[in-house]
Amino acid sequence: MAGGWARDGAVQDQIDASIEDELKRMAARRGLVGESARTCIDCDEPIPEERRQAVPGVKLCRDCAADRDAAKARQPRPGMNRRASKDSQLK
Repeated sequence: MAGGWARDGAVQDQIDASIEDELKRMAARRGLVGESARTCIDCDEPIPEERRQAVPGVKLCRDCAADRDAAKARQPRPGMNRRASKDSQLK
């Protein structure tokens, strides 16, 4: 049931559109498309055929990919300034 001037089913249409947009965004984020590299772009070691078939568009060997993932995990994440958010709620 929609409220106000919205037609019946408008809320469900919004939900469906949001889900469709998110699925498109996730598909675009995969980023690995095209032909896989035969050698790693970081260390120039050969990438095994099994990895090239399992991950289409792969450009890194398993070791270099693991190193990059570990480096991303070590990066500090910005924290939430809880004090500022509580102060803003008091105004």
